[in-house]
Amino acid sequence: MEYIILEIRNFFLISTVIYFCIAGSFIVLGSPQESNPDAETLAFDELYIDYTDAPELTTYITRDGKPLAYRHYPSQSDLVIILLHGTGWHSQYLFPLAKFISTEGLAQVFTPDLRGHGLQPEKRGDLDYIDQMEDDVADLIALIRKDDPDQKIFVGGHSSGGGLAVRLAGSRYAQQVDGYILISPYLQYNAPTTRPNSGVWAIPNTGRFAGLTMLNNVGLHWFDHLNVLEFNMPEEARSGTETLHYSYRLNTAYHPRNYKKDLAAITQPLLVISGSADEINFPEQYEPVISQYTRADVEIIPDLTHMGVVVRPEIQPIIKEWLQDLNTP
Repeated sequence: MEYIILEIRNFFLISTVIYFCIAGSFIVLGSPQESNPDAETLAFDELYIDYTDAPELTTYITRDGKPLAYRHYPSQSDLVIILLHGTGWHSQYLFPLAKFISTEGLAQVFTPDLRGHGLQPEKRGDLDYIDQMEDDVADLIALIRKDDPDQKIFVGGHSSGGGLAVRLAGSRYAQQVDGYILISPYLQYNAPTTRPNSGVWAIPNTGRFAGLTMLNNVGLHWFDHLNVLEFNMPEEARSGTETLHYSYRLNTAYHPRNYKKDLAAITQPLLVISGSADEINFPEQYEPVISQYTRADVEIIPDLTHMGVVVRPEIQPIIKEWLQDLNTP
C-alpha cells in the first residue's frame, strides 16, 4: 500500500512539473503574431471630429484610493447612462453620442476613462487585478447614487466596453444596473459574433495567452502583468493618448468571463446595435447568438463601420426611440 501511495505521489509530482514546464515555455517562447503593415485596420478617420465642446475631464476616487477620469454630460432627465469606451482609446470619442443623449433630455451621461487608459494613466495597458475594471464601474455607480440611492442607471459600451458591460451583468454588481446598451459589443474571441483576430485590429500573443491561462487555472497570477495583445493603430491616428498593448489581466478584465452565462444573467432591458460594415464582428450573428440567452432588441445599421456606428448620427434616433419606448406605459 505504501508503495502505491508513493507511486501516486510521484505521478502527481511529475504531472505538476510537466504542467508548469509547458505553461512556462508558452510564456517565455510565445511571441505576437506577425502583423501585415499593408493590411487595412479600423476606420479611425471616423474619429477625426471636432471635440472642442467636449466636457472637461474630472475625477472620482476608487476604492483603492486612486483617481480615475471621466466626463459628465448633464441633463434634466432622471436617467443616467454610463458609456464605456472600447479598446485602445478613451472616453473622448464618445462625445457625439453622449452629447446627443444629454441635449435631447434622454439621460445624463458619464463617460469614464477606464483604468489603464486615458491621458496619463498610472499603468498604461495594465491594472492591479482582473476584476478591477468592474469594481471601478461599481464605484462610479456608487458615486452617482450617493445623493439619490434610487437613481436609475443604465450601462452602455462600445466594442470591448460592451464586453465589460456584459461582464458586469454576470458579476456581483448585476442588480445595480437597470438596463444595457451594447454597441458592436465584443463578446469573446471564440464567440460566433467575432471575426478571427478581431479583423485586423488585434494582434495576440497566443502562446503567452495559453501559458498564462494555464497558470490562472490553478490560481497563479504571478505573470498577469505581461502583455498579450497589441493593436494595429495607424500612425496618423495616434496622439500619444492611445493604449497600444494590453496585459493579460487588463485584457481579461475587459471581456465577459463567460459570455453565455453573463448574457443569461441579463433580465433588464437590453439594446444591441451594430453597423453592417463592422470590421471586427459579424453583425448578423448578434440576434441569433444573444437570443439564445436573453431577450434583446437588436438593430443593424446599414453601411456603418465598427467606429462609425458609435460616432455617426444614424445611431442617435435608434437610441432615442428605444429609451422613449421604455418610458411609455
